[in-house]
Amino acid sequence: MLAVNAPLVAVELIAASIWVGGMVCIAVVAKVAREVLDEATQVAFFRSVGRRYSVLGTTALLVTIAVGLALSWPSLSSSRTIDAALSLAGVLLVATIFGMRQARAMTRLRRIMIANPADSSAANSLHRGRRLANTIRGLMALITLAIVILAAWIMTR
Repeated sequence: MLAVNAPLVAVELIAASIWVGGMVCIAVVAKVAREVLDEATQVAFFRSVGRRYSVLGTTALLVTIAVGLALSWPSLSSSRTIDAALSLAGVLLVATIFGMRQARAMTRLRRIMIANPADSSAANSLHRGRRLANTIRGLMALITLAIVILAAWIMTR
C-alpha cells in the first residue's frame, strides 16, 4: 500500500510536520515573546502571527485529515483504529476553531488592559482566558499526539 501511495504519504508527512512543528514553534516563540516584548508589542506580534499561521496551520491540518482519509480508504469502514483517528481528527478540528476564536477574544481583552490597566474585571477575564488558552493548547497537543500514535499503528499493521 505505501509503495503505491508514496506521493500521498509524502504529502501526509509534510502536512503533519507543518501542523506539529507549527504547534511547537508557536509555543517556543510565545514564551520568548512574553519575556522580551512589552504587552502592546506582544498583542500586535501575536495578532500578525495568528493571522498568518491560522491559514497555514489550518490548511496543513485539513490536508493531513484529507490525505489520511485517502490513504485509509480501502479499509475505512472496517477499522476501529481508523474510526478512532478520524473521531480525534474531528475533535482536533473543533478545538482548533475554538482556540482561534478564543485567541481573538484574548486580543480584545489585552487591548482593553493596555488601554485601562486598572480594569480589574478585564484583568480577571484575562487571567481566566490564559488558563483556558493553555487548556485548549494542551488538549490540542494531546489529541495530535494520540492521532500520530494511531497513524503509526495503522501504517505498521
